[in-house]
Parts: sequence; structure tokens; C-alpha cells
Amino acid sequence: MNDDVVIIGAGLSKFGRQPGITGRQMAVTAIQTALTDAGIQWPDVQVAFGGSDGSGLADTLVAELGLTGIPFTNVKNGCATGGSALISAVNAVRAGAAEIALAVGFDKHPRGAFDPQPADWGLPEGYGEAGLMVTTQFFGSKIARYMRQHGISNNTLARVAEKAYRNGSLNPNAWRRDPMSLEQIRDADMVNDPLTRYMFCSPGEGGAAIIVATPSAARRLGARPVRIRAISHQTRRFGSFEVFSPAVQGSGEPPSVSADAARAAFAQAGILPTEVNVAQLQDTESGAEIMHMAEAGFCEHGEQESWITNGDTEIGGRLPVNTDGGCIANGEPIGASGLRQVHEVVTQLRGDAGARQVPNSPKVGFTHVYGAPGISACTVLTV
Repeated sequence: MNDDVVIIGAGLSKFGRQPGITGRQMAVTAIQTALTDAGIQWPDVQVAFGGSDGSGLADTLVAELGLTGIPFTNVKNGCATGGSALISAVNAVRAGAAEIALAVGFDKHPRGAFDPQPADWGLPEGYGEAGLMVTTQFFGSKIARYMRQHGISNNTLARVAEKAYRNGSLNPNAWRRDPMSLEQIRDADMVNDPLTRYMFCSPGEGGAAIIVATPSAARRLGARPVRIRAISHQTRRFGSFEVFSPAVQGSGEPPSVSADAARAAFAQAGILPTEVNVAQLQDTESGAEIMHMAEAGFCEHGEQESWITNGDTEIGGRLPVNTDGGCIANGEPIGASGLRQVHEVVTQLRGDAGARQVPNSPKVGFTHVYGAPGISACTVLTV
């Protein structure tokens, strides 16, 4: 696919704790903002896909949006829910089922860590009894292994989170808007070695929506289109080392679903990672951003140490990463995260990011979302 599907509208709600506002209300806010951005109204949307992890059924949003009879499909795919909804909307336009389609994701999680049940993931109860359903424990184990293999320091872990909070302070929709120092982050309470409390994102609240269309519809509407040059969606291969699926086999390096999805997206787009001007990478914790930099093809394993120390992933660096603060600053409302990433790249490519705008008019953006039990979705976007 090249330019047969474009984004014409992008919308967000606020992210973070919002007492008295439901996840559904956040979704409606995001959709209405995206409709305004696209210059259309709800009856113009011909098909929709969306979901949340625990805040209700997306298709029932029509009660607030309008009872137009639209086909609206619920999507539930862990942290990749938003990315999966977008792929479904893109495929509907590709297939000729609609000229204008919507993807929406939203969630409102309670305080505290996620509480996944082994049976929901096809795992025996003993897996949970051994503590292996605790995601922070898995993330700590995975980045500790990676740091030993590739020479990543604790200061680099802290620098990723430091950048996230600094970028979040520039984002009016972010949850965490107070900058934190490297020392505060590095020396905070340990959660799962080597990750401290401020290196993690938190379950949060928010909604995000993206409207896609054919190029002819975009021209007719006078929209500000951003091209979806590629969109990919992969599940783990045998022997992977993924959350809820740590099945490392043999002595070789386990395959990475993020690497597979990124490789497929770049091949589909006919664009190299070196051509990307701004990127969003899943940062459930700061170690994830580090690993995903290499898995997505932006650097070699181990090069992150010098990249991050030198400021290469800052807003003014050679590859700005998570310019809106990522999951660390925004929290992770599961259904919304993947679409928040796309919203940020669309905002950057249009030059509308204000204080966090990447300089020199970025032309190529990339998004990557990752979730349990080893699923990833990536996009390549251009103007």
C-alpha cells in the first residue's frame, strides 16, 4: 500500500486521572475532536472499529454519537487494541467497504497494577501462583538480561524516563506534566530490579480516535491528509521472549514480534528506518523504549547507550522518540495507547505540536505498539 488510505482526522481526550468522567465520555470527546479536525460530522462516518480493555463496548458509543445504523465492530487485543482497530478501519477503506472509517480506543483503569488472570491467556493457574502474571516482574527480567548483553547502564534507563517527563510537561493532554531529574528517577524505590517506580507507566485513563479515508474523499473535504504508507500487525513466533509467553528456546537470540512488525511496515512502505524523522515506541517502562529502538531498526543493539546519552532521541535530536511523553507521561489506558501514538505523529507531521514540535518540518513518522502475549502493530506515516 502507498497512498490509498489517508488520515483526515485525529482526536484525543485528556489523559490521566479524571474523577467523574467515564471512559465512554473520553471516547466521545476524542471522536468529536477527530470529526472536527476532519471537517465532517458523525453521519459522514460509514464504518467504525474500536475497543477498550475494561471500560465498555465501543459500539454502544452510538447512543451518544448518533443512531445512524453504522456497522461498528468491537476490538479487544490487549495493548494493541488501538492499533488493531486502526488496521481494521484501514482495511475497510482498502476493500471498498467505506470511503470514511473510524478507529477509536479508550479506557479508565482503577489505581494499582493490572490484574490479569492466567486462564484468560491460555495459561495454567500455576503460572500466576509463581508470580509470572506480574508484568513489572517480566519487564524487569527482560531489560536486566538486555542490559547485561548490550552494556546498557542504569543512568540510561533513567534518562529515558527523564525525557518522558520533560516531554510530558510540554503536552497539554499528558497526565504526568512535572519534569523529574535523572537522580530522582534512578534513586527512587526499586520495583523490579533494575526498574524503579518512576521508570514505569501507570494504568491510566484516556481516549483517542483516528479517522481514515480515501484520497478522493480527503480532496473533496479539503482535509489535511497524512498518508498511511504502511500498517502492519504481527503475533509472536516460536521461541519468543514476550510478556505471558517467555518461551525462549535454544541458545540463539529469541525472535522479536516488534522487530517482525517493524520490518514488515518498512518493507511495505518502501522506506528505510534512517528516513524516519519522528517516532513513537511503546514504553511501558523505560527499558522497553531502549529495546524497541533497536528492534524497530533505528540503531544496533547496544548503541542506545550513546544515542540516549548524546540526546539523539530528544525533540531536537536525530530521531525524536515519544515526543508527547509516551506511556510513561501519559499513562496506559490500554485501548487508547496505540491511537495516541498515531495522533502524536499526525500532529508532528502537520507541524501542530507547539512547544514540543520537532524542528525542520518532519516528513516521515513511525509508530510502534506492543502488548501481551507478544503482539505488535506498526505504522509508517508521511506528508
